[in-house]
Amino acid sequence: MDPKKGSEHVEMGGYSVPNDDFGFTQRQQRQIVHKIDRRLITGLGLLFGVSLMDRTNLGNASIAGMQKDLALNIESRYSLIVLIFFVPYVLFQLPSSIIVRKLGPRQFLAGITFLWGVVMLCFGFVHDWKVMMGLRIILGAFEAGLFPGAIYLLSLWYRRYDVHKRYSSFYLISTVGASLSGVLAYGFMQMAGLGGLNAWQWIFVMEGLLTCILAVFGYILIISFPQDAHKAHNFLSQREIDFVLHQIDRDQHDVEDEHFSWSAFLKPGLELKVWAFAMIFLCSTVVAYSLAFFMPIILSSRLGFSVGIAQVLSTPPYFFAGIIMYTQGWLGDKWRCRSPFIVWNALQNMVGLCLLEWARSPGVQYLGIFLVCAGCNATVPAVLAWQANNIRGQWKRAFCSASMITFGGTGGIIGALVFRSQDAPEYFVGVVASIVCNVVILTVAGILVAYMHHANRKAKRGTLEIEGLAGFYYTL
Repeated sequence: MDPKKGSEHVEMGGYSVPNDDFGFTQRQQRQIVHKIDRRLITGLGLLFGVSLMDRTNLGNASIAGMQKDLALNIESRYSLIVLIFFVPYVLFQLPSSIIVRKLGPRQFLAGITFLWGVVMLCFGFVHDWKVMMGLRIILGAFEAGLFPGAIYLLSLWYRRYDVHKRYSSFYLISTVGASLSGVLAYGFMQMAGLGGLNAWQWIFVMEGLLTCILAVFGYILIISFPQDAHKAHNFLSQREIDFVLHQIDRDQHDVEDEHFSWSAFLKPGLELKVWAFAMIFLCSTVVAYSLAFFMPIILSSRLGFSVGIAQVLSTPPYFFAGIIMYTQGWLGDKWRCRSPFIVWNALQNMVGLCLLEWARSPGVQYLGIFLVCAGCNATVPAVLAWQANNIRGQWKRAFCSASMITFGGTGGIIGALVFRSQDAPEYFVGVVASIVCNVVILTVAGILVAYMHHANRKAKRGTLEIEGLAGFYYTL
């Protein structure tokens, strides 16, 4: 790369870098980034939206008749069906992170989305709860590669203080899209009796078809790694690609391809901060998955709403969550901070959980659902950005993305275990466990901030080199 300008220096990402613009005006630079946003954020957001919808639509199908038809109210059958998804989802995280780098994100991510869409279609023809469990295992194996692959891809396209609002935008599209699951489920319920299928079966069939269609759109929209962007027809010119690569490299100094080796891939597992980020993510997903799986049931059986109204009321909390997470993403990048939002969200979750469990007014309990939904979902892009800001190296990013999402899948398992069928509709054990998870988030975040602050002070004195790069400082 041969920049046209390079005499000036600015402070970027914690260290001094050359002010190279490759001859592009500020407006043209924004247009390049927005061009990437339109393709990458939209494509990945749509795919992850149907991913969230397909893994969490059991609650909608359950109150639409599935629980009765498959006798899921016997012992812990419903909780087992929820839980079994996460076993292959966790096991396939690390292998998927290697495969996506080898095959390319466009083919891999769109391909697995189409495959699990076919699996969702099969859900609509199930007549035995054991068959449902088998299909959930296959679904978990296919979905395992999407989230870590998407997060890894996004981390390679943007600078450190541009990622929070991009993660938030990506998660906003996916969360709001998935939140429409309740409204869609209500509409698909009206097809009951057609073709001899019940209302809950049509929910799976139609959402499976929707997933297959969006997989095709995802294949069209998603772009590959920055180094391979020249292969995308009519996307970026070579000069634009060079500009993007240089912007990323001067911010993170890790744009060059790294040769794969198991030692390079697994070495980050020796760093405690990697598992600290993963633990925060785990605790946030315990709450997020529990809410997604059990919200329609809570709205119907505890707050007393009819099945149709419960389906519809499960959507607004996610729109509120979308507003909160994007606002936090915008402010986080502007202020270059991450942990304060995670702390705020944990406190907000605890307030919301207390309202949901101990308030007696359905309106106040519903307000609690809003607070919890916004808090736990906004934490997801916040901790993803916090981790991405504080690591370097492409295979390290792949490992850290996979390890974090693996812990997130484990959070889904814990959520299914603590929200037990026999505790319905109060779910006292699950609510208390969720409060404990937020206490853990506060504790781990506090320790992590103290460690990073101490490391930054040593780096400024020249006695420590963070992430193997002189002048690199942790983002708090």
